Amino acid sequence: MFFDELDLNDNVLDALYDMHFDECTPIQEKCIPEILKGNDVMGVAQTGTGKTAAYLLPILSMLDDGKADFPNGRHVTFPHDSINCIIMSPTRELAQQIDQAMQGFGYYLSSVSSVAVYGGNDGGRYNQEVNALRKGADIIIATPGRFISHITMDNVDMSKVSFFVLDEADRMLDMGFHEDILKIAKYLPPTCQTVMFSATMPDKIEQLAKALLKNPVEVKIAVSKPAEKIQQSAYICYEPQKLGIIRSMFKNNDLKRVIIFAGKINKVKDVNRALLRMKINSGEMHSDLTQAERDEMMFRFKSGQIDVLVATDILSRGIDIDDISMVINYDVPHDSEDYVHRIGRTARADRDGRAVTFVSQEDIYYFMQIEDFLERIIPKTPLPEGLGETPEYIPNKKTGSKKRGYYGKARGRGGKGKGHSSGNNAGKQTRKPGKRPNPNKKHGEKKE
Repeated sequence: MFFDELDLNDNVLDALYDMHFDECTPIQEKCIPEILKGNDVMGVAQTGTGKTAAYLLPILSMLDDGKADFPNGRHVTFPHDSINCIIMSPTRELAQQIDQAMQGFGYYLSSVSSVAVYGGNDGGRYNQEVNALRKGADIIIATPGRFISHITMDNVDMSKVSFFVLDEADRMLDMGFHEDILKIAKYLPPTCQTVMFSATMPDKIEQLAKALLKNPVEVKIAVSKPAEKIQQSAYICYEPQKLGIIRSMFKNNDLKRVIIFAGKINKVKDVNRALLRMKINSGEMHSDLTQAERDEMMFRFKSGQIDVLVATDILSRGIDIDDISMVINYDVPHDSEDYVHRIGRTARADRDGRAVTFVSQEDIYYFMQIEDFLERIIPKTPLPEGLGETPEYIPNKKTGSKKRGYYGKARGRGGKGKGHSSGNNAGKQTRKPGKRPNPNKKHGEKKE
């Protein structure tokens, strides 16, 4: 389906035309009409499916029209001196990305205002947020903790809110924002339309959906497998051998644009210190950094000032960097979909990419689950010479899982591991080009 077949207003369609967005993704095709009808929506879709546009486009269209007449007979007006929409984001980085998408999609919407509200800023930024909230910006894009702070300070009037959006709801619950979300929701008027997106649908998300959504339309898009262009491989190793593998991989210092994911902040710091001792041009990204430090680190990485970025899963979703050549999983993620999100940072925009995972003895069971999810055996690479034996590639007996595979012991380089190895839119768009094409052609998208 093409965007001009949907009931979006002309200003939104003109912006999409400028940005060369013609055909809907599946999540957009299913969600946009339901949101325009006034229905609550529960969307299950992973990052990269275009979910930001799936909720922003219909909301922007209705706000620009100034009113909406829904099929159930409900008539709603959107006063521009009030907060009409609140979008909750788990991280500052995703909030910034949603705000950037808003600027592109809303380019011709002069009457619709927005502000991003998140922590880690100086006092001047906080005062700007206060002014925008009190004057009634149409769309507020906020992280839960910062928004709760403004509510506590009586800076927010939520009595006219018509749309409440939870983006990456599973991440918000993982980061401990469950009570904050429920507290914020108590201030919403009973007629507020709620849209919730999650990459996964565990029990805790179903419970949150029951608490917040009214007769929701459920839209589920199957989790995509990693791009075929990603060359996946793994090392079966003991924990102390991991730095030795990295030293071997980076010995020629010719690897550029690499992200190394580690499961904990302390591990990220340790790995980055080790890389710096190896004279590798690296940096680290995690939530212990201030917002200014995180922004500076992302700028240095994107601009090529550093070659390797060691990060928690804060970078696994919602960050668009197109030229990552390699992703290294220093730790195996315990959720198969997190693995897909991590390695999906590479092989973007029709580029090739590599994904290498270090599988310690404790993580073998989880890596086998990933292989089951992918329905493939990921090739195992023998350890570099001199690093010693590898663990047996069998499930951890503590899990109670039945034996599914065997890697075998190996010594040095001679290890004998048995690793196995938009549609045609001609004639569809007739709108005149706008004054400036937007170069951003991507759909916006526990402590870390």
